[in-house]
Amino acid sequence: MRLAIPLLAHFALQLDAPQALARRLLRGVIKPAPLALRKVAVVWNRSASVVVMVGLAAVALLGASHPADAPSDDGPMSPPMGLALPDMGAAQSILVNAGIKTPTAPVLLTAGCPSGMMEVEGDYCPVVEQKCLRWLDPESKMRCAEFAPTSDCTTHTQHKRFCIDAYEYPNQPGQKPLVMKTWHDAVAVCGSEGKRLCGDSEWTLACEGQERLPYPYGYARSAEACNIDKPHPDPNERLIADPRTRDAEVARLDQRDPSGAREACVSPYGVHDMTGNVDEWVVNESNHPYKSALKGGYWGPVRDRCRPTTTAHDENFEFYQIGFRCCSDLGAPAPSAPTLVSATQPPNVPAT
Repeated sequence: MRLAIPLLAHFALQLDAPQALARRLLRGVIKPAPLALRKVAVVWNRSASVVVMVGLAAVALLGASHPADAPSDDGPMSPPMGLALPDMGAAQSILVNAGIKTPTAPVLLTAGCPSGMMEVEGDYCPVVEQKCLRWLDPESKMRCAEFAPTSDCTTHTQHKRFCIDAYEYPNQPGQKPLVMKTWHDAVAVCGSEGKRLCGDSEWTLACEGQERLPYPYGYARSAEACNIDKPHPDPNERLIADPRTRDAEVARLDQRDPSGAREACVSPYGVHDMTGNVDEWVVNESNHPYKSALKGGYWGPVRDRCRPTTTAHDENFEFYQIGFRCCSDLGAPAPSAPTLVSATQPPNVPAT
């Protein structure tokens, strides 16, 4: 802990944070709580031999004590004697789960998870009440414009800790997510990278956070925040079923955004595009009626929320708006980078 605080102080200066905050970190006036220290991720940069200490945002958001005899904040700051501070200019600053939007997608690393995956740890509640205050479509009551704050959990919670892809597969910011794959295809692709398909409760927790938000960005629905509520297309299922015309029909229907295109469409855990854009295959933990389920909705005028789950399609179903993302257990080996054959064809999976 004695080493972490000066490094955080130096990181504050690199981010142009107020120097008063950095000075207080060094002098011990601000004492990070254990929760803050758990949010510090250490990333080893082999090429530059640099240790990047991440977690300043979590420290700054916690309370601080100001003793009456605390030294003045005036004057220059120097590091503690004997401490060699790293060259922060050689590494990219990474802010994880701090609610800070950046103009470009950061490299997403968290302690214990492979590159490109976010660590999720929290208590999932199987049963909550989410009361809609105003419906966009009062007759069908499918799309809620605004929710009341979510109720307290009414049953026992389930503690979970896992890694999840920051973006929809192929998990690359700036690329459109893959579509037209079955649940079996999704399982195979994730497995080929040393990952697995997410369970439906894992996916829900990663989307809603510990506040159990109805939308990953809050309580009020926004077609600006995420790729949702676009006009419903009229798909020609005959053309989709025919391999000779499938690609052209999917292209005609396509309204996907590139992954990460909307900075506000991010969950409390830092996971992007969880509602809207494309439906995502998950493991149906109830195993009824199928092992397969879909989460998150897609770009059309549908529910597009964290909690709802679609269980109507079996494991062999595929459609123009269905994609997926992968999860993994903490401590799993780092996966190899995928090589996509085409926008609808992942590696090692036969065309369908």
